Amino acid sequence: MSDIHFVKPALPRAGALVLPLAEGFTLAGLAQQANEASGGAVARGLEAAGFKGKKGQSCTLWAPGGGKDHLSRIVAIGLGAAPDASAAEAAGGATYPLVSAEPEVVIAADGMNAALAASFAFGVTLRGYRFDKYRTKESAEDKPKLVRLSLATAEPEAARAAHAPLAAIAHGVFVARDLVSEPPNVLHPTEMANRCKALEKLGVSVEILEPGDLRRLGFRALLGVAMGSAQEPRVVVMQWNGGAEGAAPVSFIGKGVTFDTGGISIKPAAGMEDMKFDMAGAGAVIGLMAALAGRKAKVNAVGVVGLVENMPSGTAQRPGDVVKSLSGQTIEVINTDAEGRLVLADVLWYARERFKPRFMVDLATLTGAIIVALGHEHAGLFSNDDALAQQLAAAGTATGEALWRMPLGEEYDKKIKSDIADMKNVGGRPGGSITAAQFIQRFVDTRDGHVAWAHLDIAGTAWATKPTATVPKGATGFGVRLLDRLVAEHYEG
Repeated sequence: MSDIHFVKPALPRAGALVLPLAEGFTLAGLAQQANEASGGAVARGLEAAGFKGKKGQSCTLWAPGGGKDHLSRIVAIGLGAAPDASAAEAAGGATYPLVSAEPEVVIAADGMNAALAASFAFGVTLRGYRFDKYRTKESAEDKPKLVRLSLATAEPEAARAAHAPLAAIAHGVFVARDLVSEPPNVLHPTEMANRCKALEKLGVSVEILEPGDLRRLGFRALLGVAMGSAQEPRVVVMQWNGGAEGAAPVSFIGKGVTFDTGGISIKPAAGMEDMKFDMAGAGAVIGLMAALAGRKAKVNAVGVVGLVENMPSGTAQRPGDVVKSLSGQTIEVINTDAEGRLVLADVLWYARERFKPRFMVDLATLTGAIIVALGHEHAGLFSNDDALAQQLAAAGTATGEALWRMPLGEEYDKKIKSDIADMKNVGGRPGGSITAAQFIQRFVDTRDGHVAWAHLDIAGTAWATKPTATVPKGATGFGVRLLDRLVAEHYEG
């Protein structure tokens, strides 16, 4: 994706011109200049195409001639009846595939205020993400050619300032997407931990707990998952201190299973390649920390990710094993493919005890059951705190990273009662995503007290099989924007 430039309004003489237009529009500013330069072709073309400026509507006019105008195309994109930041962002995302073959593109944003122009640019940026580092034979025709994108606005300085924090958020989303996109032979736990060190350039403190540290501290549930792999586990602690000195941090915990075969309870072969993104929760936490630091968020935040590979071997954990978690609670392992909750059990407890956070939110591609329940349109939200749940749901609606709250309760909790240990790691197929959340909650709410907590099961939203307005096919980076919005609206200052 090219760099974004904010410039004073001027009609381009080459490349593509994009006209963002609301419902009931009249051509004005650069749009009217383009119409006049084309001998009225713009107005006639839009009328002939039935373009009304509705949200999601677009119209491309090819090689509009007239005068000195040598534009290759003019693209009108609809903003809807009442353009807001969300509409501008969606329109920007929809614009990218229509103009990516052009080296130079100008967006006629002179009809927008600075904030809307920044949101439009944000949408273009998000949709323009590509992960192509392993492609060696891609034809020139298949590669995007866009190298310069300019937004022509009456307030270029104000738009540039409004765009700066959005650019930091986009960077965080791209950090997450890059991690999730990497193949598992490249991104094993050690490599993923090492990549977290790049956040130090943004002012994030990064601490890597090595296998010896994990054994000494007692991360036995997490270590049990890693027993079958030649790749040793890591836990990474990331701290951004942008708030008041000594103030309790907000905390985010990510499941980072860099590849999940299911272990001894091995998965079917078909589709197993998708298990490279079983670390998407950890990827989102790392991306979020990059976003918070990049925009200098006025908050103390902690991100902790547990990184393991789940493989079958002669040393692998067995169904029927009992492990003692960092909390001291014992777990009967019924199914080694229910490994993410074992990782989260230790990491959540560690974050709870070490940092005494204001709240904890964990993200995990945890269960196939959540996809059965919600499809790929919502992530599952589980929480012990109504206020936090409401804040998360609202942030999801605002960013397009939708959440749906699922129940918790004593009857579900009974399903993970073990005959020989404090609990078992699965409760059967019915309500599988709920019993998984009940398991995790046992490492949050204890006799020692309550901490506000939410669990986001992102199994259905971490990877897109088809593009949407601001998300290309592939890794979505789901959770970065959602949690950044949560922090910005409720926990900064």
